[in-house]
Amino acid sequence: MEALLKVTDAVRSLRETKLSGLRPATEFFDFQRISRPADMNQATSRISYNTRYFSGNYMLIVGLLAIYAVIMNYMLLLSLMFLVGGFAAINKFAPEATQFGEHTITQKHLYTALFVIGIPMFWWAGPFGTFFGVLAGSALLILGHACLLEPGVESDYATIQDTV
Repeated sequence: MEALLKVTDAVRSLRETKLSGLRPATEFFDFQRISRPADMNQATSRISYNTRYFSGNYMLIVGLLAIYAVIMNYMLLLSLMFLVGGFAAINKFAPEATQFGEHTITQKHLYTALFVIGIPMFWWAGPFGTFFGVLAGSALLILGHACLLEPGVESDYATIQDTV
């Protein structure tokens, strides 16, 4: 129960700090402001401004792509559920050693069995390919959006606010 409270506190603090900067979808998908940058300097300045301005939206995109990638890789999803479920079950149902016939089974034995089965299963699921696929997909989406979207009028005032 304590672990559940920690998770909910972490999600709440993430929502308050990072996702509070979410910009409205109408601003994020403003097709009127899409244009090709004139040169590399303009592209770099657009990327610099837009990645700061839309950081909450971009973080949401990365999170959604990661969830999608894990759901679509059934073996990875199964191995993650097996490992997390195994940890939860061992902590909940086997906090102390249990006598089974002539053998005493401790939490250490259960964790060892969980790792012996779960880690090769996880490795076989290809987590690195999934990770780099999410990384490449989000980089392509984020950099493409940040480069093509012209900064709004508020970007002209951002430099004034920084100097005051």
